Amino acid sequence: MKKKELYLEEAVLDDLAKDLEVLELPLSRRAFKFVIILFIFVISIITLRVLFLGVWKNHFYEERALINIGEATTFRAERGIIFDRFKEPLVKNLPAFRLNLKLVEFFKNKEQQRIETIKTLEDILVLPSGYIEELFKKVDLEKQNSLTIARELNIDQIIKIKNLNLSAIQIEDDFKREYFQGEIFSHLIGYVGPVDKDDFKKEISFSFNDVIGKSGLEAYYDGELRGEDGEIIDYKNVSGEIVGDKLTKNPIPGNQIYSTIDAGFQTYFYNRLKKALNELGSRAGVGLALNPQNGEILALISLPSFNSNKIDKEVLDNPFKPLFNRAISGIYTPGSTIKPLVAFAALKEKIIDSNKKIFSAGYMEIPNPYQPEFPSIFPDWKSHGWVNLYSAIARSCNIYFYALGGGLPLNIKPTGIIENLESFEGLGIEKLKEYWQKFGFGEKTGIDLFFEGQGFLPDPDKKEENTGEIWRLGDTYNVSIGQGDFLVTPVQLLNYIATIASGGKIYRPFLVKEIISEQGELIKKTDPIILKDYSSDIEIIKEIEKGMIDTVEKSYGTAHLLSALPISVAAKTGTSQVEGKTKINAFFVGYLPSNVLQEKKISLDKQIAILVLVEDAQEGGLNAVPVAKDVLEWYYYNRLIKD
Repeated sequence: MKKKELYLEEAVLDDLAKDLEVLELPLSRRAFKFVIILFIFVISIITLRVLFLGVWKNHFYEERALINIGEATTFRAERGIIFDRFKEPLVKNLPAFRLNLKLVEFFKNKEQQRIETIKTLEDILVLPSGYIEELFKKVDLEKQNSLTIARELNIDQIIKIKNLNLSAIQIEDDFKREYFQGEIFSHLIGYVGPVDKDDFKKEISFSFNDVIGKSGLEAYYDGELRGEDGEIIDYKNVSGEIVGDKLTKNPIPGNQIYSTIDAGFQTYFYNRLKKALNELGSRAGVGLALNPQNGEILALISLPSFNSNKIDKEVLDNPFKPLFNRAISGIYTPGSTIKPLVAFAALKEKIIDSNKKIFSAGYMEIPNPYQPEFPSIFPDWKSHGWVNLYSAIARSCNIYFYALGGGLPLNIKPTGIIENLESFEGLGIEKLKEYWQKFGFGEKTGIDLFFEGQGFLPDPDKKEENTGEIWRLGDTYNVSIGQGDFLVTPVQLLNYIATIASGGKIYRPFLVKEIISEQGELIKKTDPIILKDYSSDIEIIKEIEKGMIDTVEKSYGTAHLLSALPISVAAKTGTSQVEGKTKINAFFVGYLPSNVLQEKKISLDKQIAILVLVEDAQEGGLNAVPVAKDVLEWYYYNRLIKD
């Protein structure tokens, strides 16, 4: 019998054929879609990268390529000039020199040679040991090919450095900022300085070689003032010889800034306030002036001051903080200067009328329901007798404003304090806070300077949350006369007074009117901005103004010294007790009334409101009044009637 031959391959295929109906399966649509999407994604990434390197970063890498075959020289752009309102320059640029270290050339040297170069440069430039090494740590070599080591080199330093004949050292033409009367305008104009690590947090495009504004208008308008540096590339052959050059970018000068500041007025105001502080033994004060009709700042003074031309360790370490701008950042209790606003709120809410009288015996006694033998005493600064709204403002009567703010209970002593009434309902803390906010307190004014403060508005809930104590009637009394936890900045305080002067319009205070390019093109023009408008309450405002005029014209007015001026003034003084009532700040706020200017046929464009603050004043509010008198007198003769 013939045996059947068995082949393994056939057996396996037969078995497979039995298990599978088909030998091949098509790929799913999902697999094809995935491959297509992946392909598109990869192509997109490559395309975007090519565009990034070839278009967006093209200029950067082109410069890098050019630098690799040549030497870059920077042409520093001149910084824009800042002018006062009469087009008088407040700063200028002087030619100078800076020392740059070409990093590629420097790091080609051996370590020992680099150490010797650093030591030599630090000796010539009188730099502390390790200064240059610290600079190296900050540099991003992807962005910088050179590092500025020193600026404003003198001739001796330049000669010594050139005699070193080091290829890694480059001396560039530069500019030095020089400020006219650096102390008088320091908090207005500010100063410039080299970029530091904190500046990079604000603008990543900065280089450590850049000089930028650090404070004042120099900082706020740095982008407009700085301009753009130019650059030229010198091509070299393999022997290091220059064989040609290419101008890659022309320098573009910074824009010119025309400010609202009256330089002559600022100078007089500064000198007069500084003299008063010296005579009184005070170290700090503020002077402010603005036009109530548009918000233009005419003068801004903060003392102690500093010299913008010389920012050194002595200034930085001064315990009296001369770099601190008290005019916009200082936080103070306003004292009695807030009383006209309390009067406005009381008239608006019909709490009282202008002629209703309240009696001031020099104090007010409120019974204590928990300890009757210990009543609460709220003093006036003196006994005023019967006062109405006008005389209360003029005399700065505390009792009157205690009543307007917090009201009076039935069993108050002395009795009969309210004319024909035994009790009196006041505004209360919520209404007071509402009117503070209406007149701009508790928020920044928006002035074009950095680091403006916003003050603090007391609140019953916040007090209980922070201290665990409830809000009491005495707290309302204190804030009604500008004491307690009510905190404002000087610029806020003057802006509220300017609202009365303007007839109810609150303007944003500002310092720059126009920005113009080097070619004369108008870049920006600042138009007055009305933040809030209460001109519909003009009749109430006139009542408040009458009391402020009485403050000067009446013999009992706290600013009666100003009655000797050749023009009528509306004013309010204030004495603010701080640091546990151990320190007194003296305030004066006042303005030239619109109707007075119109009667004298003087344009309202020349209207002025001023603030004077003397910190740690020995005699209270009276210390600020003589300064205000002299400042307003100067303004009258030099600005109002001078042709």
